[in-house]
Amino acid sequence: MGGGIALNDVTVEEKSEFNRYMITLSLENRKIRLGNSLINDQNLRTFISSLTFPVYHVRQFDDLSIPFRAMATDIVNGKEVILESGSLAFAMRASISIPGVFSAVPYDETLLVDGGVLNNFPVDVAKAMGADIIIGSDVGGNMLPKEELESLSSLMFQAGMLNSYLKNPESRALCDILVDHVPNLTYSTSDFVKSETMMQEGKIGVLKNKDALVALSERLKNFEQRTHEIPDDVDKVAFDTIIFNGISKGNRSLVRERTNLKPDTLYTLQDLKAGIDRTMGTARYTQVNSGFENDCESLALEVNGLEHSRHQFKGSLHYDTDNGVGLVMNYTGLNVLGTSSRTLVTLDVAERPKFRLQHQASFGPQKVWWWRAELLGQQQKEKVFVLGEYVDDLKYQYGVFDNQLNLNLNSLVNYVGFGVKYEHTALRPTVDPDVNDNFFQLDRYRFNNLEIYGQYRHNSMDKVFFATQGTFLRGYLGRSLYSHVDLKYSLDAAEPVKGRTNGFSKLGLDYEVRLPISPKSSVILGAASHFLFQDNLEDSDVSILDFGLGAKYILGGNITNPRYDTRPFPGLNQKELIVNQYVGLSLGTQVNLFRKVFLTPHVNMASVGFGSFEDYTEDFFNPTGDWETGSETSFVMSAGSTLSYNSILGPVNFDLSWVNGTNNLRVFLGVGFHFN
Repeated sequence: MGGGIALNDVTVEEKSEFNRYMITLSLENRKIRLGNSLINDQNLRTFISSLTFPVYHVRQFDDLSIPFRAMATDIVNGKEVILESGSLAFAMRASISIPGVFSAVPYDETLLVDGGVLNNFPVDVAKAMGADIIIGSDVGGNMLPKEELESLSSLMFQAGMLNSYLKNPESRALCDILVDHVPNLTYSTSDFVKSETMMQEGKIGVLKNKDALVALSERLKNFEQRTHEIPDDVDKVAFDTIIFNGISKGNRSLVRERTNLKPDTLYTLQDLKAGIDRTMGTARYTQVNSGFENDCESLALEVNGLEHSRHQFKGSLHYDTDNGVGLVMNYTGLNVLGTSSRTLVTLDVAERPKFRLQHQASFGPQKVWWWRAELLGQQQKEKVFVLGEYVDDLKYQYGVFDNQLNLNLNSLVNYVGFGVKYEHTALRPTVDPDVNDNFFQLDRYRFNNLEIYGQYRHNSMDKVFFATQGTFLRGYLGRSLYSHVDLKYSLDAAEPVKGRTNGFSKLGLDYEVRLPISPKSSVILGAASHFLFQDNLEDSDVSILDFGLGAKYILGGNITNPRYDTRPFPGLNQKELIVNQYVGLSLGTQVNLFRKVFLTPHVNMASVGFGSFEDYTEDFFNPTGDWETGSETSFVMSAGSTLSYNSILGPVNFDLSWVNGTNNLRVFLGVGFHFN
């Protein structure tokens, strides 16, 4: 229950950056800060809110069927805080804010943490409420002896609980019946899955006090018995107004629209939860919770948010057998360049460096429209393969300036949009051809393309990595407005190629669905089809099919490349296969073997074409070529398995795959969060 939100609760414009980094730092008051808790407790807050929903209207805890108090600690002033009114969900959450584990809770210009820091066994509070008889159940433990204070964590815990430990003997003495569990405990506060053990150990202390408890029960039969009624279930609730707390001006309109909650409308608990989830899905808050504030005349829904810092610094390490070691560094600015906006600067410091500059902003009455401008650049040394064998290295440069305008059809699931992008692709040998000739006898290759496109995206996956259910769908239709090739060979005898290409269009569709078949396994089904359609070749045109390398589709590798027309294909080396057309299918099964270890057997197949669309369709059902030669319509297939571990550094993937046309197995190892 301590985790954050799932991917399918994140707004579509934020999914690409969600959970992509190992560490996040914030800049606040000119100081770099790490998060103040180990666990994102958003799900825990939602769970507590659901439990207390039937008594949302109760403000005084004495008015509950059983009077209640919650203990918290004012960590700023070092005082006990007894919560006896207000939001029951808030009081419960504040009282369990274990320092360092869960974040502190803002309260009246101060911060509240776990009440156990100062008073872990608050018998005196029960006495003050008027309790005549107190049955105390002590699970707090005792101070550790010197020989057990051997670790930093044990020293810090004992120091933090020192005041509570010193007060404990006094509290125990106030009990009429003390059920002492301390001698029997073998678990700790972190043992969330040992419920059966806890119950059995709890019975030991109760049975030791059986006689006293039975005697008390018999004595109380002589008194009038108070009845306690379980609150009636509340199906729906309507409120008169909505109050946003902790929501800055730059985010207010976006949050108001994303919650999609209106006064004077009946809502279920699930409706309210969905509104809070959509607010969290904007990726602008570390926590969001809701509650009700009522008086004699009106009921108000309070939405309380704790915002991320406007300036965040993120980072991750990565390694893979294709790209080597790299360090991804990111700056994220929220509302720095306008309201409801996000600005990114991302660098991949590696042997094959990459960078991304991106700015996006939501606008319109319902904030369903959003604009994104992006500048992406890559500089790599690529291995070149012929007939499945490595033959040479080429320096590869790719850059794109992309502007797109999108409309959310569903803010959490899908959007449609159009855009204009300018692409630049350059190849050159790693060694000066005047010094040493290369396999392709290449001096330089440059391709520039201006393209307009329309797109549709749907993403309901539940996780970024190791998703167990959901659907991904991407459709793309592009039209080249202008494209130009500049090709020069190192041999004087070969004529250079330079000029505008014939026009072309691109149509693509990618689909993946994950279907759970058991609590720990899912079936993965995928399909893809991408086509390049050329216009008639004019006398002055350069053939896009012959020389338009920068416009073609690239298959190979195990890692998703940020370039749109590059697709993973396990078993093939990264960017090994360059095609004009392809239709592919994939089938896999993801099995969670134990804890964070996964096994994913997979089969991938594709029909690929190297000529025109017409040639491809003629031979689609009878591919007679060899994909290694890159000349005729061919069939490529790979089969293998990936062993994965979901580590703190990011996914660790070891893949072993076979591909037709080769005589050996291909091995891939990847670690960490890669530049995406």
